[in-house]
Amino acid sequence: MTTLPKEWQIKKLAGALGAEITGPDISNVNEKDIDALKALLIEHLVIFLPDQSPTVQAHIDFGRHFGKLEGHPNLSGDSDLPPELFQLTASQGGVADEWHTDLTFQEQPALMSILHMMKCPETGGDTMWTSLYAAYDELSEPMKNLCDGLTALHDALPHNHPEQTSIHPVVRVHPVTRRKALYVNEHFTRRIVEMNATESDALLGYLTNWVSNPRFTVRYTWQPGTICIWDNRCTQHFVLNDFVGERIIQRVTIVGDQVDGPEAPRWEPWIRDGRLSATSRHDRQLYMHLKVAGRIA
Repeated sequence: MTTLPKEWQIKKLAGALGAEITGPDISNVNEKDIDALKALLIEHLVIFLPDQSPTVQAHIDFGRHFGKLEGHPNLSGDSDLPPELFQLTASQGGVADEWHTDLTFQEQPALMSILHMMKCPETGGDTMWTSLYAAYDELSEPMKNLCDGLTALHDALPHNHPEQTSIHPVVRVHPVTRRKALYVNEHFTRRIVEMNATESDALLGYLTNWVSNPRFTVRYTWQPGTICIWDNRCTQHFVLNDFVGERIIQRVTIVGDQVDGPEAPRWEPWIRDGRLSATSRHDRQLYMHLKVAGRIA
């Protein structure tokens, strides 16, 4: 069990996830501090460290304690900033106001993200997170059994790159905790691979709405200078687009790991034989992904 520095204070924010940590200085951390923060992240899934305001380099250096960093694959960064750091400025919109896990259209989606709230409006612009552990745990046993044997197609259509696709298990097993997490989201997930289009729409619609159940969530009101760290393997997040004024964030992202499910897919991919020209874009997209991957002839 990791021992926390005695001067640190931990405030749990919701029943399912989230904690605010006061005491650490991310610009001056040692390996014991990093081990403690990793343990707190595993326990609370998303943690907030107020009153930090690190420099760009200190933010990057802090992120490197958790793994290799990657820039955003599709959204252009600020040419005056290092490529490892992504900045997003929004005013009256331009925020990710759909529930999502970062970059699930990649074969190895982002492992974790570290956000610095540079500037925020006085009111509005809160962010919500949801526990994908809780979302899975509260499914019925028949629904769990069904989801355990399914996979889903994800793409980067929200970034205008629908050709960037990956297939992941509908249920992910966290590599550290070994807990199961519901791993589909309304932003990037397009199709259940083993179902036909109408069946897929029905199931995905249910699951992506289910993860937003208030029992599974935490909502955080920002102050400038706050650092937030979240585990992308077991959470989704949603920015409330209810503000007027400038909102500036800087983020570093830790390169992802393999997405493993509890079992191999239980059924073959569903492809409508000989009628691709009449099928939906998602059917054709799925067919091409499976063909490139060698899963169909």
